[in-house]
Amino acid sequence: MGKFVIKQTPSGFKFDLKAGNGEVIASSETYKTEASCLKGIASVKKNSAGGVEDLTADPVVAVKHPKFQVYQDKKGEFRFRLKATNGQVIATGESYKARAGVLNGIESIKKNAPEAPIEKTY
Repeated sequence: MGKFVIKQTPSGFKFDLKAGNGEVIASSETYKTEASCLKGIASVKKNSAGGVEDLTADPVVAVKHPKFQVYQDKKGEFRFRLKATNGQVIATGESYKARAGVLNGIESIKKNAPEAPIEKTY
């Protein structure tokens, strides 16, 4: 089972969603307070059932928020960002060499996030 791990940084708090094997599958922005970081986790849990909008596909099929948006970075690697109902990015993924890898990462979030416990490392 996955878990959210909150850590304190010099400028605030951030979280990683880790799969059962300990691999990071999504990360947050840095929040100024622990309370706002916890709200970010709640938003990921709530919005992780969203559809997938693949910007690397031809044609691109638009998906309403909440959604996972798949794209290629400057290195040509595949990434995703999870957007909440309001369109705000609430989590981002690691880079993957293959499109199949990023899609597996999204499925892992859908599976792990809704019931994942929260662990604080500070």
